[in-house]
Amino acid sequence: MAVIHRTTMEPTKLQLLAPWLPTRPWYTGPAGGAELTPAGGFRLDDPEGEVGIELMVVTDTSGERPVPYLVPLTYRGAPLEGADEALVGTSEHGVLGRRWVYDGAHDPVLAAQLLALFAGRTEPQAQSLTDTPDPTVAVHPTGAAHPAVVTSPTVRDGRHGTDIVLGTSSEGGQAASAVIAVTRVLRAEEPVTRTGGAEARGQVTAGWRLPDGGEARGPFFTLFDERL
Repeated sequence: MAVIHRTTMEPTKLQLLAPWLPTRPWYTGPAGGAELTPAGGFRLDDPEGEVGIELMVVTDTSGERPVPYLVPLTYRGAPLEGADEALVGTSEHGVLGRRWVYDGAHDPVLAAQLLALFAGRTEPQAQSLTDTPDPTVAVHPTGAAHPAVVTSPTVRDGRHGTDIVLGTSSEGGQAASAVIAVTRVLRAEEPVTRTGGAEARGQVTAGWRLPDGGEARGPFFTLFDERL
């Protein structure tokens, strides 16, 4: 169970993300730096209690229109080996000390917990409350059995979002590849589809706040099954 501390982070999450977001291939705003406001999200628990997992939504107002982005983040008490390219930055937490903040798409703990969410083995948690499920997050499975991760994730970052490719074991022991598509630029109630005939096995939808005070919902993550 993740404990939410009422304390400070220096620099803040938004201060870390503002220069980092424009370096991503899926960022749609102007060059130079994002102007960010928090817009929602939820959390997942690490069963080992070591890694903080936050599925954060931020809205960038630096362009002609506001754009909401989904930024999965993981917080660690020590560097994640082999993930230097995924480091967003470090921050001093008022209770926990120095934290290494990563783009969670590259973190195997986040990948495992997303699969657990699709499989119904874990519950989404409120973003700012300890031990409080978030009933507004919906998981839409297709009815197929969900695989178990057996290898580390490979991440494909592109102009349209991020794919987390997971080596898995399917029924009968045959190797397969599960892909979690991360919707980086959020759009209200727009289903995620893929070319090549890949069928979605499940989807996680959630809400975020709009700049005018309204709310929107749409897909955050979509699970696909691709043969190796």
